[in-house]
Amino acid sequence: MVILGQEILPGKSVQLNLDVAHLHTRTPILVPVIVERAKIDGPTVLLMAGLHGDEINGVEIIRRFLRKKLHKPLIGTIICMPVFNIFGFLNVQRELPDGRDLNRSFPGSPKGSLASQFAFHFMKEIAPHCDYIIDFHTGASQRNNFPQIRCVFKDEESVELAKVFNPPFILHSNLIPKTLRESMVKRKKKILLFEGGKSNSIEEQVVEEGLNGVKRIIAHLGMRNYKYDITKDREPIFFEESKWMRAPSSGMFQALMKNGSAVLKGDVIGIVTDPYGNYEKKIKATQNGYIICSNESPVVYKGDAIINIAKKIKKEE
Repeated sequence: MVILGQEILPGKSVQLNLDVAHLHTRTPILVPVIVERAKIDGPTVLLMAGLHGDEINGVEIIRRFLRKKLHKPLIGTIICMPVFNIFGFLNVQRELPDGRDLNRSFPGSPKGSLASQFAFHFMKEIAPHCDYIIDFHTGASQRNNFPQIRCVFKDEESVELAKVFNPPFILHSNLIPKTLRESMVKRKKKILLFEGGKSNSIEEQVVEEGLNGVKRIIAHLGMRNYKYDITKDREPIFFEESKWMRAPSSGMFQALMKNGSAVLKGDVIGIVTDPYGNYEKKIKATQNGYIICSNESPVVYKGDAIINIAKKIKKEE
């Protein structure tokens, strides 16, 4: 196995650096790539986070995975990239310095924008070695995603892997053009997208969900058996689609039901008020389902997406 020009022999561990760009001072920006190869060949799993620089929960999930020495397989190879968008992470912002969304720049180009070059080098140097990818994300703009795996339901193997990960929710999500997920699927790779929590935050429930899910996947692939209890104490709930509830007017927003809660059509799930005590507008659920994302901004404008309700798929479906 040769990654970034370095041969990685069976039983060896290395830390490589993906060198894509420099600061204005000519200081190189290096993206650490941590590789653990077992003595016995097997599948290669990539764990990556920080595609958006302000999404910290995924960084913490992989950090704990590394810190606990869980990334050393008995079979196959585990590659960890805790912080992909190193520019965004340094600046604590979602995009790269050119304002582009890295996750809308794949598969990239060697002569394109900074984001496009980042994507190109990843697809050239790292992606070809990977069989399975788990990509960690959070909500953006103060939206808090309840822990969930997103995949395409027509892909039976991805659905089975999502079940193994065993998040609270599994949501059907079509491929979006120019995303990492679309590019990896086109190359016949299996990728799960984990969404959990909100940006600029480390949330213990989300981190534990992600960490336990990774351990289940690694164990399922026969790469390592963990001593920790990763038994499944629930069955994930499947959702085919979801619908955003939007603010009926501008004002101060309060959610009245917790993220992840089951709701019935007609339930009052939040209110929008004005600062002067003149009105309170109730927000009622328009369908039965579960809250999979909640906007935690205290102030909203008319039409802002505030609560996302997903409809549960019946077992027979």
